[in-house]
Amino acid sequence: MSRLREVTSREFDVNVLQGGRPTVVDFYAPWCGPCRMLAPLLEEIAGRYGDRVQFVKVNIDEAPDLANRYRVSGVPTLVLFFGGNEVVRVVGLPPQAVLDQKIGGLAQLAPSTS
Repeated sequence: MSRLREVTSREFDVNVLQGGRPTVVDFYAPWCGPCRMLAPLLEEIAGRYGDRVQFVKVNIDEAPDLANRYRVSGVPTLVLFFGGNEVVRVVGLPPQAVLDQKIGGLAQLAPSTS
């Protein structure tokens, strides 16, 4: 079972912008080879940070309005949100070390559960 939940245009604002948790949004397309290569890396990272960071994905073919709204001109594009605002953007297929650094930094913004 995927740790990245697909969200639609209708669900995006409530789940991402008003959700209260730091969120990684994977803008992807099913026909995109680099997107398919990125998916298992994100699954692994979500396994490590999923208790502090929410991971969702948006299919740009099914939600072109969100792609336009966030100026996604190429896929994959990861947009990291905190407090309803974009804090980091990663375009293309980055090395895993870059993903770990960016998402690890986002996880540090999460409120402590202890």
